[in-house]
Amino acid sequence: MLKRKGITLSPSLYFVTALSYMALGLFSTLIIGLIMKTIGGQLEEAAIGNFGTTLIAIGDVAIGLTGPAIGIAIAYALQAPPLILFSALVVGSFGYEFGPAGSYVATLLAVEVAKLVSKSTKLDILVTPFTTIAVGYVSATYIGKYVGLFMTQLGTWIEWGTEQQPLFMGVVVATLMGLALTAPISSAAIALMLGLSGVAAGAATVGCAAQMIGFAVTSYRDNGIGGAIAQGIGTSMLQVGNVVKNPWILLPPTLAGAVLAPIAILLFELESVAAGAGMGTSGLVGPIVMLETMGFSWHTVIVVFGFLIIGPAILSFAVYQVLARMNRIRPNDMKIEY
Repeated sequence: MLKRKGITLSPSLYFVTALSYMALGLFSTLIIGLIMKTIGGQLEEAAIGNFGTTLIAIGDVAIGLTGPAIGIAIAYALQAPPLILFSALVVGSFGYEFGPAGSYVATLLAVEVAKLVSKSTKLDILVTPFTTIAVGYVSATYIGKYVGLFMTQLGTWIEWGTEQQPLFMGVVVATLMGLALTAPISSAAIALMLGLSGVAAGAATVGCAAQMIGFAVTSYRDNGIGGAIAQGIGTSMLQVGNVVKNPWILLPPTLAGAVLAPIAILLFELESVAAGAGMGTSGLVGPIVMLETMGFSWHTVIVVFGFLIIGPAILSFAVYQVLARMNRIRPNDMKIEY
């Protein structure tokens, strides 16, 4: 019965697929809106026409639609019928009052419950959206709210721990967030749910960037320039299948992130916010958001690109060379199957 209604009760669907699509919703609104505002602000400072003001206005609208976008994205991931899909826009907005985690929980529950009544009556055009929105509101108010508060508090604890023990926590945050970025889950969604900021977000950004740049450099011989670009400014998730076959290939970028992150936050106090913490160098979002957070200057630009691009490339390649000589990594071990 549940399968016929499109409900599979699959942890992979709920915690991998749904989170990945949620990240797409976040990127299409919050993150791209933030990038537009950042560029617009710089154009305004440079007094280049009115284009900067226009970009800021567009960015504000995009950011304001983050909640609805999360709702639509998750409903799409769950293969919701049209009436549920469009009603999820409202549910995502309800939930976003309590943060991205609130939108996620409210939409997930609303969609799955609404599937039970979808197309079960001749009044489907009224019953299905009513059920979706009503369940979404209740879920957001009585469940999503507390899940959102818990995730925010957890993020606060991580930030506090990173400030108190930057060496240890820098390694932990960079490693875990970096692995999440390469794994088939969404590091961007996790960072936003946690609301990471400050040096904790800085460490996360370094760890994520190290995965992407590290794999781009170490797999260059297997994939060429196209593969390097696909991983360096796309996603290192392309290597998931190869990691399963040979886990050793994960060591160079992971070690690079673990080494660089504590140095970055201890000596240079690299900071960021949640919108960039889980993105790494994907679309250059991580560096852009970090520069916006810390303020644009030549010194900051050099430091940011040094820790997010140059450093990971050098360290990852050095570790890769050692493992290659030990025959732990062999030719074509990182070949991407497009």
